[in-house]
Amino acid sequence: MNLFQQNHCLICHEIILPDVGWRALFSVEKEQLICVECERKFEKIDGETCRICNRPLHLLDAKFRDDDLCHDCFRWEGDEEWRGYLTKNTSLFLYYDFLKEVIAKFKFRGDYVLAKVFAMYVKVLAANMKADLFVPIPLSEERLYERGFNQAAALLREADLPAASILTRVHSEKQSKKSRSERIHLPQVFNLTPEADIEGKRIVLIDDIYTTGSTLRHAAKLLKQAGAINIESITVAR
Repeated sequence: MNLFQQNHCLICHEIILPDVGWRALFSVEKEQLICVECERKFEKIDGETCRICNRPLHLLDAKFRDDDLCHDCFRWEGDEEWRGYLTKNTSLFLYYDFLKEVIAKFKFRGDYVLAKVFAMYVKVLAANMKADLFVPIPLSEERLYERGFNQAAALLREADLPAASILTRVHSEKQSKKSRSERIHLPQVFNLTPEADIEGKRIVLIDDIYTTGSTLRHAAKLLKQAGAINIESITVAR
C-alpha cells in the first residue's frame, strides 16, 4: 500500500493522516482502521476490577462490592444454581456513550465493517488466553434475520480466530427488555449441537456486551454440564 494513501476512519469517516516520520518509513506497515481521536474515546478498563466480571471496582460505592467481587457477581456466586460456571469475563472497554453509539451501528444497523475495529483488540486479548475453543454467543434465527449477521461470530472471523459454533439459541424477547431478576430466572436459552465435543476443553465465549452476565452464564452452565472444564469470556463492552 502506498505510504501516502488516504485511509478513512471506520467510525467517523474522517481521513486518517499517515505517520511519515523515519520510524514509519523503516517499520512494518500496519493498517490503521480508526483515527487517533476515535481511539481515544474508547475508555479502556483498568485498575482493580471484579475478579469475575471485570467491572472496575473504583467506580463502585463500597457497599456494592464484596472483597474482590462486585455485588452482582457475589450474588451469582451465592446462588447454588449458578455458582462456579463462569470463571472470568474480560471486557475491552467501558460501555459509555461513544461506545454505545458505535455498538448500536455495528449490532442493530448492520455496519459489519466495525467488526474489524473491535477484532483488533479481541485478537490481542485472545492470544494471551488458554483456549481450546472460541465459541460465539449465537442469535436465534429470528434475530439473525433481523440483523443480517451474528456480531460475535463476525468478531472472531475478523480476528482470524476459529469459531466453534456449537451453541444454538432459543428465540425469546430481547434481553435488554428484561429486568435482572427476569434474566436470572429464564429457562435455559441455549442448546448444544449434537456434534459438539467439549469434554475436558477450555472454552472462551465471545459476545458484544456484558450487562448482568445472564447470557454468558446460561451458556457457561450448559457447556460446563456437558464436560468443559473452564469457561471464560471476552466482550467488547462492560
